[in-house]
Amino acid sequence: MVVFWMVLGLLFLLVGAEVLVRGASKLASSWGISPLIIGLTVVAFGTSSPELAVSLKAVASGQAGLAMGNVVGSNIFNVLFILGISAIIAPLVVSKQLIRLDVPLMIAASVLVFFFAQDGAFGQIEGGILFSALIIYLVYLVVQGRKESKVDAKEVSLNADTPGPSESPKRENPKRETPKEETHWAINVGMVLIGLLLLVQGSNWLVEGAVFIAQAFGVSEVVIGLTIVAAGTSLPEVVTSVMASIKGERDIAVGNVVGSNLFNLLGVLGLSSLLAPGGIPLTESFIGFDLPVMAVVAFACLPIFFSGGVISRWEGLVLFGYYVVYTVYLILATSHHDSLPLLSKTLFYFAIPITLITLVALAFRSKEPELG
Repeated sequence: MVVFWMVLGLLFLLVGAEVLVRGASKLASSWGISPLIIGLTVVAFGTSSPELAVSLKAVASGQAGLAMGNVVGSNIFNVLFILGISAIIAPLVVSKQLIRLDVPLMIAASVLVFFFAQDGAFGQIEGGILFSALIIYLVYLVVQGRKESKVDAKEVSLNADTPGPSESPKRENPKRETPKEETHWAINVGMVLIGLLLLVQGSNWLVEGAVFIAQAFGVSEVVIGLTIVAAGTSLPEVVTSVMASIKGERDIAVGNVVGSNLFNLLGVLGLSSLLAPGGIPLTESFIGFDLPVMAVVAFACLPIFFSGGVISRWEGLVLFGYYVVYTVYLILATSHHDSLPLLSKTLFYFAIPITLITLVALAFRSKEPELG
């Protein structure tokens, strides 16, 4: 019965995220924000709303470890699994704005979270800093979006500013469409509210089921958050990025992941830390393994994204392979398997360094033709 309610909770999260993203995207479009900014904010943050709902519910229920595991696990899942699968389907094109601004910000946020956690807990001060950074980031994106929209509007105005007999009917159209626009606005707001309600209820069932399973099998809340809950709440990102890759909207697939990771770190973790009484305590294994993995994964994005501005299929295979290894490690760590030390040493002292060195070399090699 618990599994049924968890599956129903995941379904509510998926449907709620879809409804929320559609309504919010249309509202953002009506406010004159460019599609790229919408992808980095409304779509990315909307698909991350399950993580926010689950983490806040976990904090309210006294399961703070689940909230932290959910954020870190989702970020690892987003880069390794989602980008990996999407790139395997079709090589992903990376926009210059993502390379110059958003990816470095994601790396900086990951490193900042790693250093904040070194004292063994995530307090309200750290949460306040992260959430303030999110507000600054959003303000910057909105301002940039407004500037781009004004430039586009001027270009359209100059192209359309030609006298002719068809000019008179065009002036009448806006008056006729005004009631229609108001109706759409009300429907979109309703979609946002319905999406939020579905997310809240879905998060309730998912967290309750996850905690029950953790207690029944003796698995820690952090591990459950890093695996089941992280993958479940990241399903909206999976659907969005994979479908975008299939339809050829490859920039959306990458922007969705980067924007979601930023929102998880700055928004979800920041707000959860602010609302958690006494902060979020962290285990030694979490500080010593999961947070470093998240930081390394974020750093791995930089050379991949710089290597010609495209995430190739083989790079997608590398990312996906790392997620498989990471999941196997978590399972072995839970069961205290004898092969765990060997896998850990192989992962940290061989696989990750070799991959990073290879990616950096490819990045520099891809720059050579441009310099010549």
